[in-house]
Amino acid sequence: MQAAAHSLDAAMAQALELARRARLNCPPNPAVGCVLTSPSGEVLGEGFTQPVGQAHAEVMALRDAAAKGLTVAGSTAFVTLEPCSHHGRTGPCCDALISAGVKRVVASMQDPNPKVGGNGFARLRAAGVDVEVGQGALQARELNIGFFSRMVRGIPWVRMKAATSLDGRTALPNGTSQWITSPAAREDGHAWRARASAILTGIGTVLEDNPRLDVRHGGATRQPDLVIVDSRLETPLTARLWNAAARRILIYTASSDAARQQALVDLGAQVISLPEANGKVDLQAMLHDLGTREINELHVEAGYKLNGSLLRGKLVDELLLYQAPILLGEGAGIAALGPLTELAQGVKLEWVESSRVGADMRSVVRVAGHNHFLNQV
Repeated sequence: MQAAAHSLDAAMAQALELARRARLNCPPNPAVGCVLTSPSGEVLGEGFTQPVGQAHAEVMALRDAAAKGLTVAGSTAFVTLEPCSHHGRTGPCCDALISAGVKRVVASMQDPNPKVGGNGFARLRAAGVDVEVGQGALQARELNIGFFSRMVRGIPWVRMKAATSLDGRTALPNGTSQWITSPAAREDGHAWRARASAILTGIGTVLEDNPRLDVRHGGATRQPDLVIVDSRLETPLTARLWNAAARRILIYTASSDAARQQALVDLGAQVISLPEANGKVDLQAMLHDLGTREINELHVEAGYKLNGSLLRGKLVDELLLYQAPILLGEGAGIAALGPLTELAQGVKLEWVESSRVGADMRSVVRVAGHNHFLNQV
């Protein structure tokens, strides 16, 4: 039975909120929430996806009910994604629900992972469990847009972040950029970093700003990977990025300098050579490689050159823009798109949301057509 798209049970609303709580620490797994209710509607247990390798939402909800001394036989499980049916890092969640005696499952949507892809629902139905699908589907997809992108397209969801003046400048002509936006905007930016699987930057930013590019956000227990586009392997061996908390560092290059590669490897980096004919990194191939490395959301904080290359290559899905109430006149812009001769050549965007963050405005805009793959799930 298909649930009404506009109707959201209180238990499903809570399951979605639990999934949001999982988002910072569960990648590469999807963020899932689960609420178990009795036939009379009493909440018996609830849970959300734990860090990778640990329990999924359904198992956490079952454990929560058990810890309270409550039986879940005959209960309903409200879950924001199809219970998994395969042995991955943990066992199948559909089997755990069946064994516990759950009699009804209300799920937001089918898992796009081909290892699941409806098999969890089939196993539940075969065991006599009633299954309803559709409630909260739009919210569940947005919560896991990176996971869905990787499963359907084989590449991460690419979100480009920029902090600008009201007239779109990211730095003065002399390079000064710290700080255009407020501390509140910078703190909010760290929250967006924290939900990503990886942070991407270019060698220009590394050389000019010497950033750490890590997460300093209280709710996160996991550091996203750091990805550097460095065509000539110029990443300094003394850069601040090496001093951040433990994380995977991936350097994509077009260079074949073995000695330089080894020096970076000795510091803990993985160096991947993906050259194009022009001596630059093949950015499209890089995204596909990141997909194989279980990167769901790729958070871009780079300069106007790399930003321009990504946008011109149609490799950006979404922009996260912070605008300060100041006009700077001349200076660097968000992206080097090259001189356009027709308005139709511009990058078409669709508004997602805008809101105040401290003294600044935060806008999320999506590249037109880049979320159509969601219609496949």
